[in-house]
Amino acid sequence: MILFEHFRCPLHRYTFSVKPVRDWVEQRCEGRVLNLFAGATILTVNEVRNDLDPLMPADYHLDAVTFLRKWDGPPFQTIILDPPYALRKSMELYNGMICSPFRQLKDEIPLCLSPGGSVITFGYHSIVMGKSRQFNLERLALFSHGGAIHDTIATVERYQP
Repeated sequence: MILFEHFRCPLHRYTFSVKPVRDWVEQRCEGRVLNLFAGATILTVNEVRNDLDPLMPADYHLDAVTFLRKWDGPPFQTIILDPPYALRKSMELYNGMICSPFRQLKDEIPLCLSPGGSVITFGYHSIVMGKSRQFNLERLALFSHGGAIHDTIATVERYQP
């Protein structure tokens, strides 16, 4: 069974600066959390922060795929994906630098995630990791911003190898 939730809230450049979004993601994080596109908002979870922008408050400033490929620490119980939702956004947010190809990123994630762990994704898609990577969709949230602004879709997918 997939749990569906709907929220009305403003849109902000930094997703987690919006209180309903921040509360929602913090409540769904389990154990050690990897926030691969951390941005400006520090979550109140056991978070390892990575952001390509060296001006962001992060533990690491690496391309997301590079981070995953180099990680040699213990696996995470939760990985948060809140990448720029389009090439234009990537160029804006990272001063002309292009973020990792998303398919490569998704292929690397299981190597850094504990079995039974979850991936929480924000974007325009409702299936991100997918069954082919041994993930099951558990929860779907729609954050409606009103007017002509695209909704943000958030998912929680459980890794079940």
